[in-house]
Amino acid sequence: MIRVGIAGWDYPDWEGVVYPPGPGREFDALAFLTRYFDTIEINVTFYRQIDPAMAQAWAGRVAGAGPFLFTAKLHRSLTHPAPDPGSREVPGGESPGALSAVEAEAARCRTGLAPLMDAGLLGALLMQFPHSFHDTRANWERLDALATALAGLPLVAEFRHRSWDNQKTLDRLRERGIGFCNIDQPSIGATLPATCHVTSRIAYVRLHGRNGANWFRRGAASASRYDYLYSMEELEPWVQRVRRLAGHAEEVFVIANNHYHGKGPANALMLSSALSGRRPRAPATLVAAHPVLSGMVEEDPGPPVQRSLF
Repeated sequence: MIRVGIAGWDYPDWEGVVYPPGPGREFDALAFLTRYFDTIEINVTFYRQIDPAMAQAWAGRVAGAGPFLFTAKLHRSLTHPAPDPGSREVPGGESPGALSAVEAEAARCRTGLAPLMDAGLLGALLMQFPHSFHDTRANWERLDALATALAGLPLVAEFRHRSWDNQKTLDRLRERGIGFCNIDQPSIGATLPATCHVTSRIAYVRLHGRNGANWFRRGAASASRYDYLYSMEELEPWVQRVRRLAGHAEEVFVIANNHYHGKGPANALMLSSALSGRRPRAPATLVAAHPVLSGMVEEDPGPPVQRSLF
């Protein structure tokens, strides 16, 4: 099963591009997106721990959406720990004395996502580590602590630094049942290059765009960092990689994270078209904003919009 989707759904700049213009307060963006995608990566869980009621509400909003699955990002306290002034470990590492904090935050994450797990709607839990997180003993200790604290959840590790692209990493992840996230990102210095690795029943791909000018620029807004539209020529190698991944995994998740101005949704639909050989439907507003979609998708005016009177 190959699922192609997007990262997040709460973007003001999507109004009139991905979403209808002036949709009103009754418009349900999440339900709307399930018309076009069979997976969505939840981003808010990276920025704050959620309560089960929120996850339960998400489950209700995608009810009846067919074979839909969420993925979610692990909270940043577990993947981007604050440096310990008394530690001599490299940045990104953490001293063993902090493992109780790992266990506590992992328990909060598990509780918050429980409704999605119980409903069979959580396909993967992504541990997104920063570029400063290198292949070191201290960071393997953190990975082991997370694998223990989050046992039973469908874990996937996303590394940004190329030190992790080695056979030892792949073997250790397989031993722990953790998937490897293959990414597309700007090629700068020691960034992880494009890979095609499978280390668990789940294969995962994230496309971040190639906006090298803003990737490491201090103070760059998220919108500018992910402001990039892939051409079909740039996506074609990923079409081939995804097909290879599908030959070795039970499920493949492909997430377009280049969200600015609906570029991620556009690229996700381009990939879906190339992988399936069919023309997926797409919001008519998105085709108007990104004409590259013309001829690759079926334009969909979308459902009637319920507009608030107030």
